[in-house]
Amino acid sequence: MGALDYLYYFCTIPTTKTKLKTMQTVEIKVKMDCDGCERIVRNAVSNMKGVKSVDINRKQSKVTVVGYVDPNKVLRRVKGTGKKRAEFWPYVPQHVVSYPHASGVYDKRAPAGYVRNVQTVPTSQETEEKLMSLFSEDNVNACSIM
Repeated sequence: MGALDYLYYFCTIPTTKTKLKTMQTVEIKVKMDCDGCERIVRNAVSNMKGVKSVDINRKQSKVTVVGYVDPNKVLRRVKGTGKKRAEFWPYVPQHVVSYPHASGVYDKRAPAGYVRNVQTVPTSQETEEKLMSLFSEDNVNACSIM
């Protein structure tokens, strides 16, 4: 590094570069009973910087926001309207989940065709191998449990 480079970096003021936000789709579950609730939520979210579109489905209690926004800020803004029970959309279509009838997945309050997004882990192969080794196919009378 030469003397000119040293003087250049010494004399320049470092600028803070702002990160560009990526285009995101934020889905939030929020209970809305009337047109007034829907209007309040729509106005609060649509006035945010970077929002391109706001779609509200009152039947499913779902707000979809598309734009260059931070999901946590959108959730905070919705909660700030008085909707304290607002949360990120916890449901996925039923055909996407590998075990839709596992415990914790089925939710009575979920819209039709949706289940709760829960990561279910199938039984490991090690456990299956242990169980299979307890019984012998060659000699059916040789059970290691007895």
